[in-house]
Amino acid sequence: MGDPFGIGPEIVARALGSRDLRNAARIIVYGRNDLLAMTSERLGIEPFWFRVAARSERAEAPILNDCVVLDYPEVELESPAAPRPTRSGGMLSKLCVEDAITDALRPSGAPRRVDAVVTGPISKESWSLAGFRWPGHTELFAHRTRARRHAMMFVSPRLRVGLATAHLPLMEIRDILTIGRVFDAIDLGSELCRDLGIARPRIAVCGLNPHAGEHGLFGDEERRLIEPAIEVARSGGVDAHGPFPGDTIFIAAAAGRWDFVVAMYHDQGLIPVKLLGFDKAVNVTMGLPIVRTSPDHGTAFDIAGQGKASEGSLVAAIELAIALAGSRATTAQA
Repeated sequence: MGDPFGIGPEIVARALGSRDLRNAARIIVYGRNDLLAMTSERLGIEPFWFRVAARSERAEAPILNDCVVLDYPEVELESPAAPRPTRSGGMLSKLCVEDAITDALRPSGAPRRVDAVVTGPISKESWSLAGFRWPGHTELFAHRTRARRHAMMFVSPRLRVGLATAHLPLMEIRDILTIGRVFDAIDLGSELCRDLGIARPRIAVCGLNPHAGEHGLFGDEERRLIEPAIEVARSGGVDAHGPFPGDTIFIAAAAGRWDFVVAMYHDQGLIPVKLLGFDKAVNVTMGLPIVRTSPDHGTAFDIAGQGKASEGSLVAAIELAIALAGSRATTAQA
């Protein structure tokens, strides 16, 4: 459900209020029953879930209801005067994510196993206040699942984008970027496209510097790091091209000339994604042994509890998680 004081409870209530979505998968919400109930009442949504205490024996038995809330009443939530980052919000949201990861890693057939995890928006400040130092969900999932490599990617109606680096200070990117990081983003992006039914995706790779370095006039990272990564990917059969200037390649991708774009850093990729598809974009972590998606927005404390938040991105994240879980299951059976 994400941070309890953000828009998480509201978008969960709105999204799962749709019976069509609940009919598409068995939904388990890790969060707080009281918050979801109060939020649903305020929004005029009839209760649609079955409550199970997360630490009860009942939670270890098979859950057959189409929508279940795993409740964590043992976490005492402070009541801020206005929605904001809090220690208790960080404690609850982190606990819920950890349990969801544990359940996704359970063996096939285990009662608590889930096929995919959709994470509601968390506050990194809340996690910090609670004593957790993870930069975000992506890094936590990679660590807990012992992923050898991973990449943050985004799927929207007009763009699919992957990041070679993610949650880093801008000044550190030059020291962190490597051939391997760029290659992983290209290779995992190709895998994501194939999961989405694109048999031979066309992948464009951004440069790091303005004008993609202008043949070394504005930096040499394109020649030292990005071009070799593209060549390695192409030698492995990936249809990758570039590096292209980041200020123009997204125009061609949005027009349909490219199936996927690899950006070198967070804002280079996220600005076009959010500009063209904010309410429909989905964050996907590729390289994990489990499926993980999330809405492409934060906690929005400034509008939390006001009934203004749109559930569009969360609905898209749930639908994509269902599709990716189905694709992996089909591949495993083949």
